[in-house]
Amino acid sequence: MTSRDVDRHLHVVHSAPPSSGVSAPTLVDLARVFDPARLLQARRLAGRTKRSVAEELHVSPTAVSQWESGVTAPRPDHMGRLADFLGVPVEFLTAGRPYARLEADAAHFRSLRSTPARERDKAIAFTEQVWELTFALEKRVQFPPVNLPGFTGGEVQHTDFPTEPQAAARALRERWGLGTGPIPQMVRLMEKHGIVATLVSFAGGATKSVDAFSTSRLPRPVVVLTPDRANDVYRHRFTAAHELGHLLLHADDAPGDPVREKEADKFAAEFLTPSSSIVPSLPPRMDLAALDVLSGEWGVSVDSLVYRCREVGSISESTYRRAFQRLNQLRQVGLFRPQPATAHPGEVPALLSRAFDVAEADGFTITELAREMHCSVRRVRMLLGYEDSRPALKPI
Repeated sequence: MTSRDVDRHLHVVHSAPPSSGVSAPTLVDLARVFDPARLLQARRLAGRTKRSVAEELHVSPTAVSQWESGVTAPRPDHMGRLADFLGVPVEFLTAGRPYARLEADAAHFRSLRSTPARERDKAIAFTEQVWELTFALEKRVQFPPVNLPGFTGGEVQHTDFPTEPQAAARALRERWGLGTGPIPQMVRLMEKHGIVATLVSFAGGATKSVDAFSTSRLPRPVVVLTPDRANDVYRHRFTAAHELGHLLLHADDAPGDPVREKEADKFAAEFLTPSSSIVPSLPPRMDLAALDVLSGEWGVSVDSLVYRCREVGSISESTYRRAFQRLNQLRQVGLFRPQPATAHPGEVPALLSRAFDVAEADGFTITELAREMHCSVRRVRMLLGYEDSRPALKPI
């Protein structure tokens, strides 16, 4: 499956309307249409507390709370200072555009307990913006339909689909016509079936604790993958399959439940390496060289295959522990080194960027997209995955 498989599902719907030529609104005008929810979103995106906002604007934290709850509205001069401090255009803080509010308990964070609340809030606000970008693009480009069993506009309801993880993985493979062989491109496969995925450093170093998360509570399922896991393509693929398991199995469950996390792992293992195919291929005794060959064929880590060996009883618990000790030793001398996801076509999300490419070919510009979302062009480029990886030139 190549990126063209996604392109075939993207069709122009219509072009953006031309600019109306209306003069820019004043701060007084914008204050009249202040949206409390947008202030909360902007604050979370910036990783700021209410107290820090209050100190910057020389108001009380209570005043900021009242702004966010809609009890009162900020003065026009406060609007401008809020926007400057939070790093958004002042129009961002106004009403009048679609907004899908996502609660923290509606997203499955893989590392929930080790992720500080402020970083989770930032990740949630980022996901809301990903949906908003998707909505803006879907007005102009027809996306692949969501093909996730039981999913309907932000809800997953199962009637006759398996809920046991391994059975669900086998059933989804059958539904998607995958057979029982290796999956060449895990992330592209999800995008082909209408799941929005993203892989950007939206929170600086905070993504190391955020790790990865997903939600099925938006009009399209969203999976957020982070660059910290993408430095190992096999770990990255397993993470994507793990989040797919959450989308399919745990739509209404509280995030962070260790039992649900283990279920998602079981789903991912069976989805990537079906037992009926992988078990007969496993060596009868521990053989890291043989497992390394299988690793390349199936796109999973040697670690995962060692776990599989223990799972089917071909190795003892002590052999299992020694295998990981040996793997750690080999990695310390430069063997079994991970490969980045960026070196593997189909493992870096492309649905959103290719959707914009299609819209752009029809005359839609990134400046118009930024204006519609009330964001900076730089922010929109980041959401699309167009991050500038060049090192910054420091002033002399």
